Amino acid sequence: MSIYAKLAALQITLPPVSAPAAAYVPFVQTGNLVFLSGHIAKKDGKPWVGQLGKNLTTAEGQAAARAIAIDLMGTLHAATGDLNRVKRIVKVMSLVNSTGDFTEQHLVTNGASELLGEVFGAAGAHARSAFGVAQIPLGACVEIELIAELG
Repeated sequence: MSIYAKLAALQITLPPVSAPAAAYVPFVQTGNLVFLSGHIAKKDGKPWVGQLGKNLTTAEGQAAARAIAIDLMGTLHAATGDLNRVKRIVKVMSLVNSTGDFTEQHLVTNGASELLGEVFGAAGAHARSAFGVAQIPLGACVEIELIAELG
């Protein structure tokens, strides 16, 4: 099954690439690797603001991370022209806006990792880092960046 058929089965429509909010580009390709800049969580088109362990639950963080994975796939589509060219999701790095005593950053990040696995199958299994941070631009609850290999 093609990546686009899987997305359709999941009722996911890929969004267009968001314009950068500062001095960077949404993606860079070097050789067969594509590096996607960090994407912040959005809800209803606006930054999904909040802090895990304070006013957001782990489940809400997972939903935010899943939403970011959809945005990342939209950017990856723009970068590649065809998601079926993706040979492997290589690495995901997740920043979770969280209190000092919140320790479930890895579970929050599963919201993105699990969707990437569902869409890309074995090629979606990736190396990963999940960090708790004191703040993310615009007060967003989660930010995720991604590296993919093209075939």
